[in-house]
Amino acid sequence: MRERKVTINLVKANVFGIVVFLVAAIVFGGLFLLIWGHRLDEIHMLPEGSAWSGIAFVAILMLGIVVHELIHGATWACFAKRGFKSISYGVIWKYLTPYAHCDEPMHIRPYQLACLMPCFLLGIVPSVVSLFTGSFPWLFFGLLYIAAAAGDIWMAWLLQKENPQSTVLDHPSEAGFYIYDEEESEM
Repeated sequence: MRERKVTINLVKANVFGIVVFLVAAIVFGGLFLLIWGHRLDEIHMLPEGSAWSGIAFVAILMLGIVVHELIHGATWACFAKRGFKSISYGVIWKYLTPYAHCDEPMHIRPYQLACLMPCFLLGIVPSVVSLFTGSFPWLFFGLLYIAAAAGDIWMAWLLQKENPQSTVLDHPSEAGFYIYDEEESEM
C-alpha cells in the first residue's frame, strides 16, 4: 500500500474563503435581491432590540463554529467502524482554527461527504431558507458558513481526482489527509 500526504495551506484557504464568500454572495445575494429587493425597506438587516441582540447574534455565530466541527465528526462517525470513538476535536491555536479529526481510514466518498456536510447544513440550507423567508440574518449566516467551509470544499475538491477505491485518513495535526493506494504489482 502506498501512502501520500496531502495538505492545504491555511493562509491560502482563508484567501480562498474570501473568494468562496464573494461567489456565494453573488449567487445567493443576487437571488435574495431578485426575490426580496422590492421589500428591502421592510427587511430587518440585523437582529432588533438591545445590545443583547448583538451579543446573541455573535454567540450564535460562535456556536456555529462548534456545530460545524461536530457535523464533521458526526458524519465521519457514521462511516467509521468504531463510530464516535474514532473522532476527536481540537484547535490549531497558531491559526485559531478549530478542527474535527477521524483517526480511522475510510473510502474517499464518505470522507468527502463529511468535508461538505457543514457547508450544506450551515451554509446552503440557511441561504435557501433566506430566499423563502426574506430574512437577511439567515442569508448572512448562510454566506458566512459557506465561506467558513472553504478549506473543506478545497479538500473535497482535491479528492475528486483520486481513485474512489483508495482510502483516506484524516491528518491528525494539519489541514489535510493521507491517501492510501493499493500498489499494482509489476509484471
